[in-house]
Amino acid sequence: MFTEKNLQQIKNHGLSVVNLVKQLQIFKEGIPFANIVEPASADNGIKVFSEKEQQHFASLFESEKDRLDLLKFVPASGAATRMFKFLHQFLENFDFENDQIEAFLQKEENQNLRIFFNAIEKFAFSALVSEKLEKKYSGYDNFEKGKKYYLFVKEMLEETGLNFSNTPKGLVPFHKYDENYATAFGEQLYEAAFYAEANGIANLHFTVSEGHEKKFKKRFDEVKDIVENRTGVRFNISYSFQKKETDTIAVTAENDIFFDENGDLLFRPSGHGALLENLNDVDADIIFIKNIDNVVSQNYVETIAFQKKVLAGKLILLQQQIFKFTEKLQSENPSDEILKNASEFISEELKIQISSAKKETLLKVLERPIRICGVVENTGAPGGGPFLIKDKDGKLSYQIVEMSQIDHENLQKGQLVDKATHFNPVDLVCGVRNYKGEKYNLLKFSDPDAGFISLKSYQGKPIKALELPGLWNGAMANWNTVFVEVPLITFNPVKTVNDLLSEVHQPK
Repeated sequence: MFTEKNLQQIKNHGLSVVNLVKQLQIFKEGIPFANIVEPASADNGIKVFSEKEQQHFASLFESEKDRLDLLKFVPASGAATRMFKFLHQFLENFDFENDQIEAFLQKEENQNLRIFFNAIEKFAFSALVSEKLEKKYSGYDNFEKGKKYYLFVKEMLEETGLNFSNTPKGLVPFHKYDENYATAFGEQLYEAAFYAEANGIANLHFTVSEGHEKKFKKRFDEVKDIVENRTGVRFNISYSFQKKETDTIAVTAENDIFFDENGDLLFRPSGHGALLENLNDVDADIIFIKNIDNVVSQNYVETIAFQKKVLAGKLILLQQQIFKFTEKLQSENPSDEILKNASEFISEELKIQISSAKKETLLKVLERPIRICGVVENTGAPGGGPFLIKDKDGKLSYQIVEMSQIDHENLQKGQLVDKATHFNPVDLVCGVRNYKGEKYNLLKFSDPDAGFISLKSYQGKPIKALELPGLWNGAMANWNTVFVEVPLITFNPVKTVNDLLSEVHQPK
């Protein structure tokens, strides 16, 4: 099946032939869709806290945090390319020497361009771009509008300019404060000071592309003193890369091994599910997980921080209860009352139905990592959501399910998706240690059947790619999970550059 050259390539990648054969089998057999039973909703799988309850949980976290190890884990390897998709199309389609810019912008398909250029001064990077253009082109201010717009976008995106297209999304200027700008990376630091700090120190871990680590470190050196002086908090920053050994092999549309023009195997990163390895390598009592681009301007940080404290407080309370039951169940002969109470707790708090109240059954459920997942009301944004699912053994559990895991051709499943009231903004607070303070091996709690196969292309040729179970869905399928409704203001991702025009991204 593999040539000597291929075998060496597999070895150099840190992979094994056995593993690749398993991957090829998955391509041929396919991955079963998630068997969703119903969407989770308020008070039916999703907890909705009153203002009093929120205050209680936030206060609990505040009272406990200084004796805990806290860490903020931020997936940050994504490039900014997709943020600027419509601007790339502008460079391809607009000829400033022959096209009239006003007529071009009036076309229906150019609505996003219209919005962008009408608000061009509101972007944090606007002054940076203009300054470079004025130095590069004599009389730039007097150029015809179409030419100015074209050169502005070119300077933003291309390698000869600021090269935002090949910049990590976390290092693109998001917000402007007087003469300074803040990147998403910088805002993650600032925000962490308000809820991921204990004893004056905030620990953050960023997963980045290997080639971008120096850029992140350079930016941290530039803003470290500013952020530490403003917050009174010191920062410990660590980085990791998606491991090459988590890459998966690509196949043709017919599920045969894909060879490139040199006869080499083609390996591809296996999605954010590969970051389970990175998460497993860090350790803390409480780990906050949040995507790099989900930030707000500093006017709103205390609102965001309060909601994080609520989730963390709920986690602490849940851990205290679980650890107490676990310790009692570890005794040789736990009483019938302990067995009954533990069983009721699992049913009512963890929403897990168990077959018996035997000690071993109860411990198997309780001795698992815990995650509190903030979910927001559905606004039609793309992405997964909380559902009750049935696994291959017929067991029911609440899970975050990605849309790619659902069979949308099945009318009944499609109707369940349409009824969904909440979606997943990736707002997780995790407990990864047991009652003795020992860290769980997170790799043992993943569901290998929850990955998915996606269609991609390589140099114009169709290929299939295998993605590992997503970090916050299949990779955490066997964690104890509690869904909590959080306000929509906690979800402010920047998927396109125009998202930076929303109120929460415009500092007052």
